[in-house]
Amino acid sequence: MKNNKYKVNNAIIYAILAAALYGISTPFSKIILNVLSPSFLSALLYLGAGIGMLLTKILTINLKSQSEANLDKKDLPYIFAMIVLDVIAPIFLMVGLERTSPSTVSLLNNFEIVATSVIALILFGEQLGGKMWLAIGLITLSSIILSLDTIEGIDFSVGAIFVLLATISWGFENNVTRKLSIKNPIDVVIIKGLGSGFGALMIAMYLQSIEMNFIYIILALILGYLAYGLSIYMYIRAQRDLGAARTSAYYSIAPFVGVLTSWSLFDEAIELRFIVSLVIMILGVYFTIEENHIHEHSHESIVHEHSHRHDDLHHNHYHDYDVRGYHSHEHTHEKLIHTHAHTPDIHHKHSH
Repeated sequence: MKNNKYKVNNAIIYAILAAALYGISTPFSKIILNVLSPSFLSALLYLGAGIGMLLTKILTINLKSQSEANLDKKDLPYIFAMIVLDVIAPIFLMVGLERTSPSTVSLLNNFEIVATSVIALILFGEQLGGKMWLAIGLITLSSIILSLDTIEGIDFSVGAIFVLLATISWGFENNVTRKLSIKNPIDVVIIKGLGSGFGALMIAMYLQSIEMNFIYIILALILGYLAYGLSIYMYIRAQRDLGAARTSAYYSIAPFVGVLTSWSLFDEAIELRFIVSLVIMILGVYFTIEENHIHEHSHESIVHEHSHRHDDLHHNHYHDYDVRGYHSHEHTHEKLIHTHAHTPDIHHKHSH
């Protein structure tokens, strides 16, 4: 039980760190967009993530080499969908960023939580409690306020609509990536970065929107490694134990980091709608954190492979050799009925 709580707390830390790293991407991307096109910048951000994580893997090749499960043929449909969605989503975001302020984009990105949660429930059967639905409602309201050109207006700005399209695309992508989260996360990020990056690069070449400014290209690659590569790696690690919807909710810290960075870089004025939306979003995040899901539930017999250890409530199989800490191999779970607090991780996909 203690180990399960530790895993959840550790996952929350990963989600917060992922959010903080991604939060810096919007304001700095705004600066780079003064020189590079949206499609080219999108390509560079993902290529920076893929190349950077590939180098990271090479440098740490002997660390935890047996503790993670490898991707296989069964993962190909999810890998393909992940790459396609990651090609179109950042392009939508960069187009929106050109047409509205970075602060609005940073906070409006929180609509990704709503999209991820609804998709997780409808298409993937991830269960959401009452507090989670309340959080979704509050974040939706906050996102609507941020989408308006003025408090009195009822028309959505063009930039805001593109940002919303990006968040919906990422909502689908988050759920697809959730299916890959039990595998080696660094491999997932490498494939995601290189696949999505080259896909976006092809689009940029077709649009003839590649600008050979080497200083800004290098800066974009570095930003991609930090704000996309390391951030996505930590995000996937968090998804393992929190599920898609809850990880996305904790990720709402990212826009706050983005707004603070934008205000310091661009000296933007603080508008009333930002204050109102911030308060509403903070309430939404609070109800997400307060959710405590505990009840008697059953585990059906299953055979799968993922990184695990034997001091939790779900891995009681035996080895004929000494095993300590995290390791990965194909293993069998016998049918089990018990009661404990849990999140929608790989072992808790039951219905209610």
